[in-house]
Formats: sequence, C-alpha cells, structure tokens
Amino acid sequence: MLNRCRRPLSALLLVIAIPTFAAYAADKAKPKPAAENTAPSYEQPQPATENLDLNMYQRIREEGLLHSHIMEYASALTDDIGPRLTGSPNMAKANAWTRDQLTAMGCVNAHLEDWGEFGMGWQQLNTWVRMTSPDTAVFIAQATPWSPSTNGTVSGEAVSVNIENEKDFDKYRGKLAGKIVLLGEMREVPPVDKALFERYSDKELEDLAEFPVTNRAEADFQARLQRYLQRYQLVDKIAQFLTDEKALAVIRPSRDGKTGGGSGGTIFDDNGAALGRQPYLADHKVKVPVVVMAIESYGRVYRLLEAHVPVTLEMDVETKFTGDHEHGFDTVAEIPGTDPKLKDELVMVGGHLDSWIAGTGATDNGAGSIVAMEVMRILKALNVQPRRTIRIALWSGEEEGLFGSRGYVKQHFGYAAPLNTPDQAALPEFLRKTGPLETKPEQKLVSAYFNVDNGSGKIRGVYLQENAAVAPIFAQWIAPLKDLGVTTLSMRNTGGTDHLSFDAVGIPGFQFIQDSLDYESRTHHSNQDVYERLQPGDLKQIATVEAIFVYDAAMRDQMLPRKPLPHPELRDQQNAPLPNLFPGAVPPTEEKK
Repeated sequence: MLNRCRRPLSALLLVIAIPTFAAYAADKAKPKPAAENTAPSYEQPQPATENLDLNMYQRIREEGLLHSHIMEYASALTDDIGPRLTGSPNMAKANAWTRDQLTAMGCVNAHLEDWGEFGMGWQQLNTWVRMTSPDTAVFIAQATPWSPSTNGTVSGEAVSVNIENEKDFDKYRGKLAGKIVLLGEMREVPPVDKALFERYSDKELEDLAEFPVTNRAEADFQARLQRYLQRYQLVDKIAQFLTDEKALAVIRPSRDGKTGGGSGGTIFDDNGAALGRQPYLADHKVKVPVVVMAIESYGRVYRLLEAHVPVTLEMDVETKFTGDHEHGFDTVAEIPGTDPKLKDELVMVGGHLDSWIAGTGATDNGAGSIVAMEVMRILKALNVQPRRTIRIALWSGEEEGLFGSRGYVKQHFGYAAPLNTPDQAALPEFLRKTGPLETKPEQKLVSAYFNVDNGSGKIRGVYLQENAAVAPIFAQWIAPLKDLGVTTLSMRNTGGTDHLSFDAVGIPGFQFIQDSLDYESRTHHSNQDVYERLQPGDLKQIATVEAIFVYDAAMRDQMLPRKPLPHPELRDQQNAPLPNLFPGAVPPTEEKK
C-alpha cells in the first residue's frame, strides 16, 4: 500500500497538554441518571475523572517489566517459524502456534477464523546470483515474493532496461530473448551521515504540539500517489512484455531506506519489488523469475553495461508454490468478561502476524504480535477478571492490503462496499470510493481496538485518530506512565495498518506513537528484519503500557467515546466547491452562447 504509506498520511496533528484535557473533562456535563439515558454508553457524557486502579498499574508493571517472556515468544516466532508470507506454509505454522500458545496461557475460545480466499501459497527455498564475466563476484539477492523458479542454474548476458511509459517498450522489442534483465535505473546511494537508529527527543515530542495549518503533507502525498498510480497501471504490462520477449530472468535494484539505510547489503523485498500488481493471484502469476538485489551489487553491473562492457550473470532461483487458492486466517482468543451487564462488550488488542520474506518478520510485525500475546499473558498471570471481554486478534494479509483485519471487520462489524464503476474498478481497492457503511449489531459492542505496528521502539504516546472525545480519558491513563516515557497524545490520523479497518466502520481504533529506532531506515520489509533488531527493554515497555490500556478500557463503566459514524458516500459532496458563490459568474451554458 504505497509501500504501505506507512506513517502517517494526514497533515493534521494536534497534541494537547494533559492539563488542558483535565480542564476539558471537568467542564463536561454530569451523566444523566441511568433511567433517563438509554443511549449506548459511548454516546453518553463521560465522567470527568477516571477511576484508575493504581494498584493494578503496579502489578502490571511488575509482571511486564520484571517477569517478561516476550523475547521467548520472539525467538520461537522468528527463529523457529521464520518469515510468514500470507498463504505460505510458515503462515499456517504461525497461526497454529499462536492459537496453541494462547490456549496454553489460559485464554478461551482460541481458534482460527477464515477471512476468505487469498491466492497462491509460496515459499523461497534458495536464491543466488553471481557474475561470471568480466570478473567473478557473488551478489546479495533474494527472490521477490511469488517469483517462479529458474528450474535450475541459468546463465545469460545482462542487459539494462528502463521502462517509464508505454512508448519505451519499442526500444527493447526483439532484444531480450535469453537475456537477464536489469530492470530500472541505478539510484543514488547517499552517504550514511546520520544515525540509522533514532529515538524521539524531548524537543521532537514538544513539536508535535504544534498544529500545522498548511497542506504541504497532503500535497506531498498526492504527488506520491500519482507516481504510484502510474507505476500501478504499467507494472502488469511490463511483466507481460518481459514474458512475451522471453527474458531469462529479471533483477530489480533495492530501494533506499530513511537516511540512506538501504545500503551496506540491506535489501528491501516487498510489494514494491515484486513484478505485478497482484502477483499472489493465479490469474496474475508472474511467469519470469524475479530477484531484488543489493544496490551495491546492482550498481556494479549497471555501470559496466553503461560503459558497454559485456556482463554475464549466473543465477538460481528455487521457489515452491503450495496451492492456487489458499485461504487466509486470523488467530483469535479471549479472556471472558465477568460483569453481567458488560461481559458481551469487547476490548480488542492485536497486530498483524504476516510478514515479507527477506528477513524473519521480527520488527514488522512479529513485534506487534508478540506484544499482544504478552499483554494477554500478563493479564492471565495476574488472574485479572475483566468486566468486559478482552479479545486478541492476530491478522494475516496485512502486507497485501489489510486483508485479515478488513475481512474480520466485514464479517463481524460492518462494511462499505467499494464502487465498481469503470474509473473506480481500475484503482487498487484501498483507493476506491465506497457506498454507504452498513453496520452489524456487534459493531456497537466494541469499546476499542489497540494496535502495535511501528517496530520494536517503546511507546511514547497514542495517536488519537482525530477522536477528540477520548483525549481527556487517555490523558489520565498515561499520567502514571510518564516515568516510562509515555507523554504524548496526538490528534493525528495515522495510517497504514490494521486499526484503520476498525476506524472505517466507526469503532475506535488506536495506533501507538513509538520510537522509530532503525525501523524505517533498515528493518522495515528488509533482510535485516530479524531477531537482533528487536530491543528487549522497549518490547517489555510496550507490552506493559498496552496491557494497562487494555485493562483500563475493560474495567471502566462506559465504553470509550466514538467519532461520528463515517459516511464515505458523502465525501465528494462534502468536498465539492460551494455553488453560486460568485455573483458575477456566468453559467457555463450562457458563456458558450
């Protein structure tokens, strides 16, 4: 999704100081007596003061920080099971393992939920690429997801190809048979003159309090979106062209990371490297083997070809398809609620369990998955008896378009169907306009969904997802957590991960503000996304903080307040220019006369 458009798309940002929230809460009207107020509790006036159980805060802190098992979960998931591409055998192993671990810790109703057909199952068995002429060299490369095999070692002359528009096809027609194609120009490789590992400074967190009034971020996003759509429309044609021209194999250059992190042998192997819009679907199957190569390796061959030096490459791509119609599954389990009046209501916690394949999916998003598991373990270890039911959900299909969480939300809570007009059908589904939202009865039973998917950096606050009513509540929740570094509340509408599926149907969904560490610079979707990039102390803090949020939400009298129900079918109307604004304007029909 726009390389997941990762963090965040909206320019609207507001961080409100805790005293402001407290003053706002104190000014709110007192709740009406229960007999007079039959509205859902999330629509009722919220109490000015939260009834916090600070003794439970301390117990959760002790269990989460001093008796953590999170790195054990991390090693079992990333070292033993490994990368977890949706539809793959490893994804099935991870689903079964998480279900069994949740059962073992005492959760109930642990099961796998089928969200529908995904596409082809696939795994990489072995990939290597080397140069045999004019010199010998071993290169760093991996197969792109859903690449076919070379069916043994192949050798061929390298040729450089750059296709930016449909006119470029004619340059290469009849010239690629039996060739190994370097697809794309060599990019700049900037020096790594800044730290790849970063934490928020106090000043940066303070700067989040400034409300930007320009639309620069939105303009930047629109420019990126247009570039993405241009590539989106062309990529399937490129794949078919290379197949028709009988190219032997394709090599793509690895993209860069933040602050030049995409160098030094790091490769990013994701939906941006794969050749095709939906290469996981059997009827969109890529028919030529494709690898992504470290930029230094790619650059050597590229420069030789630019200097008209013939280059011969040898490669072997060994991959395995395990079915054309694999289904996707989410892992779900619960700690049952105990309050007779509230036990049917839900507080949900989760993260996506799937990953890409170059590393072992440790920071993206093994971290979020093991944190959610540790949250449940902490609460079970303390024998917490929540008033509301606490439900964990570990999603698959997130990397391809939030498929697991969207499918779950559609089955349980609601759905706004995308439009199928010709102009909309040509777009990726996440960009298509939709009809009106249709909700299900369960939609009214979810107080909140809490998500972690920004790597293994410790929590510094919460994105409120433009839900102003929840701000004074969370301000009180985080006040006792200041010593753990949790200080910031942002009205920012952050995107790119599974809380969006809940937000889209009117359920409060929250993503935490985290220290970025080296997530955006070198681990996100890369061969460096491995256990060693996880930070144990940070993960303990994340699990502790999220467990407290889940506990608070499960124990308070009322559900968390909601934003107004979305009306996506009205967006064009709401954004349309005001009619009849200029008294001197001539109607277009009269202008033509």
